[in-house]
Amino acid sequence: MNRLAGKVAVVTGSGSGLGEGIARLFAEEGAGVVVSNRDVAKAHAVAASIREAGGTAISLKADVASEAECRALIDGAVSHFGQIDILVNTVGYSARGTIENTSVELWDEVFALNVRSSFICSQQAVRYMKERQSGSIINIGSVNAYIGEPKLMAYSASKGALMTLTRNLASYLNRYRIRVNQLNVGWTLTPNEHHVKVNVEGKGENWLDEAVQTRPWGRLLSPRDIAHAAVYFASDESEPITGSVLDMEQYPVGAPPNW
Repeated sequence: MNRLAGKVAVVTGSGSGLGEGIARLFAEEGAGVVVSNRDVAKAHAVAASIREAGGTAISLKADVASEAECRALIDGAVSHFGQIDILVNTVGYSARGTIENTSVELWDEVFALNVRSSFICSQQAVRYMKERQSGSIINIGSVNAYIGEPKLMAYSASKGALMTLTRNLASYLNRYRIRVNQLNVGWTLTPNEHHVKVNVEGKGENWLDEAVQTRPWGRLLSPRDIAHAAVYFASDESEPITGSVLDMEQYPVGAPPNW
């Protein structure tokens, strides 16, 4: 515990799902956490719950599709805590569509949320981190970055772009001792995943019973699993590591990695 004591972390999209899991564990590890979400009520609820558990957290509204709100989020964190040490770019939009039925408008929306927002938030955070000659930026990617499902064409392409952005930033920002790493997440059980399976893909309410039978550990990944890896990249334990991409996936029993 307390591996993040004295550090301040901004976690985008942390009103639910992966971001919420990361924000909660960061607070347990001693960080002051900025919980952000475009639905500010969700951000308020998570931050309040963290404080009730003895952690330190504030909530800020941030629709990362907006450049102004991205920059205001980082500025707001520094205004409240006086610093920013960790930025986790969590927001991801996994819109469905193949090359045949993905509109230009949808493509642009996916890239705005999955890549552009990470660029803007990182750019704003770097302005503060470089003054302290220290910082850790963690981008939440996807194993779909390598090839991806055909129905996730724009999403897969955006996560591939994010992976290149991660490594490009790492190469440049090492002069300021700012580290940039990425977690490529596999199939994870979140409220949104359940919504997609039932309401978008038309699976039954019991889709999970079938899904877990294909997983070697008998379950999907959880936000807590992702959070533990994020803590490592955020902490001083990974001080010399930058430009790294960690794949977090349970490949189906008997199936080789599909990269």
